[in-house]
Amino acid sequence: MPVLQVNSRSIDQKSGEIWTAQADLQPIHHKPDRLLAFPLEGKELTPSPSGGGLGQGWGGRRKGTNVMKYLSTRGGMPPKTFTEILLGGLAPDGGLTISEAYPRFSREELAALRGMSYRDLAFEVIRRFADDIPAADLRAIVDKTYTAAIFRSDEITPVKTLEPGLHLLGLSYGPTLAFKDVAMQLLGNLFEYVLARENAEINILGATSGDTGSAAEYAMRGKRGIRVFMLSPQGKMSPFQTAQMFSLQDPNIFNIAVKGVFDDCQDIVKAVSNDLEFKAKHKIGAVNSINWARVTAQVVYYFKAYFAVTRSNDEQVSFSVPSGNFGNVCAGHIARQMGLPIHKLIVATNENDVLDEFFRTGVYRPRSETQHTSSPSMDISKASNFERFVYDLVGRDPAVVKELWKEVDAGGGFDLSKTPYFARVKEFGLVSGSSSHADRLKTIRYIFQKYDTMVDTHTADGIKVGLAHYETGIPLVCLETALPAKFEETIREALGREPERPADLVGIENLPQRFEVMAADAEAVKRFIVVHAA
Repeated sequence: MPVLQVNSRSIDQKSGEIWTAQADLQPIHHKPDRLLAFPLEGKELTPSPSGGGLGQGWGGRRKGTNVMKYLSTRGGMPPKTFTEILLGGLAPDGGLTISEAYPRFSREELAALRGMSYRDLAFEVIRRFADDIPAADLRAIVDKTYTAAIFRSDEITPVKTLEPGLHLLGLSYGPTLAFKDVAMQLLGNLFEYVLARENAEINILGATSGDTGSAAEYAMRGKRGIRVFMLSPQGKMSPFQTAQMFSLQDPNIFNIAVKGVFDDCQDIVKAVSNDLEFKAKHKIGAVNSINWARVTAQVVYYFKAYFAVTRSNDEQVSFSVPSGNFGNVCAGHIARQMGLPIHKLIVATNENDVLDEFFRTGVYRPRSETQHTSSPSMDISKASNFERFVYDLVGRDPAVVKELWKEVDAGGGFDLSKTPYFARVKEFGLVSGSSSHADRLKTIRYIFQKYDTMVDTHTADGIKVGLAHYETGIPLVCLETALPAKFEETIREALGREPERPADLVGIENLPQRFEVMAADAEAVKRFIVVHAA
């Protein structure tokens, strides 16, 4: 069995020097999955010639830089600005783009943010990441995005108190009734701005398990210079979700129903993105949660919710986040790194509990099969955004991340349980739990009967797991990720009644649908793009 080498870095607390342990990485084979283990005990420490790793990006930018720069989690991309990475998905080396540092708000700055409108708050948070866009232009983009006309009220993401200490953060009041709208509407306007400035075009390739697709299409429909090619698993979305996407007749929208599961769709997107020649020639961009701008936009509502449920910035708040691809909770992690007083980030999964397994055991083991559940937007067994968190967890050492995802990309996994890395999870405040179909039904009934509030299946997962981690005296905010109307079948099963839906979406399932059925074949998708992007 080959022995792989990777740098594991630590800091000498007295001298401040960064040291490197040459760790033997033994791939451990399990049936049917392969794990990469990190035995670190007894390794001799030697001085590291580089100043990267833990010392880079923590507590501020490099000296002498004025604009936020972005790196790859795998270390193979030169620093770029926000607009340079905006339109892309994966970095050229297959990693994810991430800011070289997390801007941190001081106590005085946090106090100034409290009481701001959503638009003002969004501008203050996003401008710290998108600082190569002139402030006046960014302000106009934010103001155009977050309006009552689009999100049904000026609150944009209203907070509902179920009882003292228990709250719902409403993220589902955009055009497609799902939390993805909050970021996707901004992304559409950012794309349009940059493309117009550069007189360019883009072909967006995305994958969806239910909500990303419709949110992206509604944000990009009719926009000049933009075509959207959206992959979805055939027959795996709810009828409402399917109709939202497939009923769109805009000529720049192309829906592809893939014979497979969401992970097949996501693998196709990654395969196309990793074909650098094709990506450049056909101007391929991304809107999936791997897009950094989407994550940045989601950071805002953590600040909004925190201020809504507290009176002082000395208070702590926990957030429970329904999780599949780790993008939503990744935004919470970033908010916490920016100085928001978050006590716990609670990762709530459904039966596809890959993330829950990691946070409980230290083992990340993507499944060979994905279960189809009644919270289908979380039916994911390979969480793309998780790589960004692991990058922070291992001290921002791209060499470690590269080795870990070398195994993941080969169909395996990794085990950090016996490493100092896993011990650091608690420092980041992340805990987890999973929920089942029976749990969802019970939670939907409980919330409806006790609080006269109807929640969807994914939100029910978040509430169920969140309550399991509830601590007296610390407010718990559960993220509402979709409205119940998107999942009528399960609501009927739980409550014996139909959920209400906005008047403009009544009968959407009866509209004509336009889509293409295709095998899970990246080359076939490439050919389709070439024909329809000509």
